[in-house]
Amino acid sequence: MQKSDTKNLLIFFFSTLTYALCQMLFSIIIMKEDLWKNFHIQLFAHYIVIFTMCLADYGLLLLLNRYLPYSKNTLFRILAGLTGLVVICLVLLGIFNFLIYNVLLIPKDGLPSFSVKFAFGMAANIPILLVFELIYYFQSEQKAIADSEKAKRKALLFQHETLRAQINPHFLFNSLNVLSSLIYINTDNANKFTKALSKTYRYVLSLNLHPLISVEEELNALDSYIFLMKMRFENSFTFTVNKKPEYEKNSIIPLTLQLLIENVFKHNMATEEMPLNIHITINSKHIEVENNIQPASSIEKGGIGLQYLTEQYKLYSKDIIVEHTSQLFIVKIPYIQ
Repeated sequence: MQKSDTKNLLIFFFSTLTYALCQMLFSIIIMKEDLWKNFHIQLFAHYIVIFTMCLADYGLLLLLNRYLPYSKNTLFRILAGLTGLVVICLVLLGIFNFLIYNVLLIPKDGLPSFSVKFAFGMAANIPILLVFELIYYFQSEQKAIADSEKAKRKALLFQHETLRAQINPHFLFNSLNVLSSLIYINTDNANKFTKALSKTYRYVLSLNLHPLISVEEELNALDSYIFLMKMRFENSFTFTVNKKPEYEKNSIIPLTLQLLIENVFKHNMATEEMPLNIHITINSKHIEVENNIQPASSIEKGGIGLQYLTEQYKLYSKDIIVEHTSQLFIVKIPYIQ
């Protein structure tokens, strides 16, 4: 880290020194002055101006990136940048004029007018901000590529973890127990149960083909999982979905709803006397998964859980909202564009 900082400082120093030298030569040519007359003083003065402009422009860039990024409004961003450059030049010229004329007491005779200085200042300042903008752009591109690679690795991990969570001994053991009972009691339901179980695992195994999936497809896949839970818990829970077709084309991460409902069963008890009520609402901005709170005496360990889903959505710069009251637990899932 220290070597990198030293390297960056050296690059900054020699870049600003070279630019100050170029600006000095340019002004000497325009003003038709002697190149070697007070060469070191002129170079030092130009370097101080360029160095100060760099600091001011960097501060301007940070301010604009924070409050008015290009993603909000490109035209306003450009106009704000130009306005900032004008303000910086006027302020620096005022400060330098005060130091030259009032502190150092240098006479004004032979020196360029304020308007000429302002023109030189803008001509020197605009390239500095453009260079900072380009550096920021390339750094953003590199960060986006790195984040993309990180997201791919996370997606692979997500597929592995979701598969491991679903093909879990407890879930499989409970499903096979229900199936073995149904074979003797109701062969039709046993057949339906087998198909639902097969469909559920087929959906899980197909996740590598779908980094994102529509709400409609997720709800269709969820039907099989809910059927399995109905066969297992019978009348111990209710499940309702408030569907709105106009929002079901939006995308979410696969298995989101199934994992959330799995968490509901894992953390709550469900009996016919105290049924667990699960309700899904499709809104314009979120999918809400709501359940009444009936804490289970022993919570099954394992599974991905809400925290892992939260991390997955953060990869897409989305935040899961959790509302926890004394009676209800609500999770709001944002759509991914």
